[in-house]
Amino acid sequence: MQTHDFFLILLIILLTARVFAELAARLKTPSVIGELLAGVVLGPSLLGWIEPIEAIKLMAEIGIILLLFEVGLGTDPRQLARAGLKSLVVALSGFSLPFLLGFSVGYWGFDLSLLVSLFIGGTLTATSIGVTARVLTDLKRQHAPEGQIILGAAILDDVMGVVLLALLYEFSIGGGVTLGNAGKVIIFVVAFFFLAPMAAKLMSTIIKHINSTTEIPGLIPTTIVSLVLFFAWLAHSMGAPELLGGFAAGLALSRRFFLPFGTALHADPSFAECIETEMKPIIHLFTPIFFVMVGLSLNLHEIDWSSPFIWAFSMALMVAAVVGKLVGPWLIREPRPTRWIIGAAMIPRGEVGLIFAELGRESGILNNEIYAGMVIVIAITTVLSPFVMKGLYSRFSHRLQTAASA
Repeated sequence: MQTHDFFLILLIILLTARVFAELAARLKTPSVIGELLAGVVLGPSLLGWIEPIEAIKLMAEIGIILLLFEVGLGTDPRQLARAGLKSLVVALSGFSLPFLLGFSVGYWGFDLSLLVSLFIGGTLTATSIGVTARVLTDLKRQHAPEGQIILGAAILDDVMGVVLLALLYEFSIGGGVTLGNAGKVIIFVVAFFFLAPMAAKLMSTIIKHINSTTEIPGLIPTTIVSLVLFFAWLAHSMGAPELLGGFAAGLALSRRFFLPFGTALHADPSFAECIETEMKPIIHLFTPIFFVMVGLSLNLHEIDWSSPFIWAFSMALMVAAVVGKLVGPWLIREPRPTRWIIGAAMIPRGEVGLIFAELGRESGILNNEIYAGMVIVIAITTVLSPFVMKGLYSRFSHRLQTAASA
């Protein structure tokens, strides 16, 4: 491909992603759905203008690493402590039940292989904290008791999901599901949990000092992106997906990271906020490319829509996706309206679910029909959940206010 042709392709991707994201936002749906739809429109499913070429794939990889960095950067373990046991119960049930249901749908329901079924179950464990947090903020319920439970559980889901993603990645490249492969990834995660915050603390101190003396602008984005890329390379060299390195870097630089056993190691909150502010434009430039890439990779013409499989598979997955997240809130002591709201808030899969599905497709584990069915379920749960949450809050607002004042 000629350089000027690549420039034109990149221009079309960025502008189309932005236009569709704006349209999605105006329709009160998550912007990620607009970016995904932009890829479907531009790709082989509709217009066929753009193919998922290697250069775009590489930029999408950078986008997904930066996206996980942002997820890690926004993770606040103290929020988990505030929500307490209730968040833990909702998170564990919302992680394990969808995984078991999704695995059962694939393995026993449709006679798929062990690894494919694991990827299907793994995809259903996700909860999009970005979508959920945005709805709670819009409704001014992020600091309410149920808001704290939801956000705490969503954060835990993200952390457990990333670890599971690392395991599935290792299984996909390591020749199957083995205890040795799983052990290697667990050791890596534990090592990062202990070492990353100390390394990031040291590096951020050096970066902060240099930033206060340099006369050249742009030091923070340059050094932080370099740090993220280094952690991504280190993750790959240790046999885990690169995106886990991005998540670890973000977690280590977050404002409220803590070490186990009560030993605190906090970064400077104002400097962490500065990092977040200066990194956002770069993250928001690259991450839409990833979601457009997901749409480009989906060829709806190759799917036999007359086949009962795609409809039965999608319906079964949808039931597993919804039921698996709704059960958890009924295991805690809360009023009935609060339980329904918590369950609805945990349903959207969003960007985290798409990461699982895309990794499975890129690894050659998921064929086009299975991949399409999973993307359909991810899209529907992500689009419908905000509307359901807003409807539930509108219906039960009086009861929630009464319970809060009691």
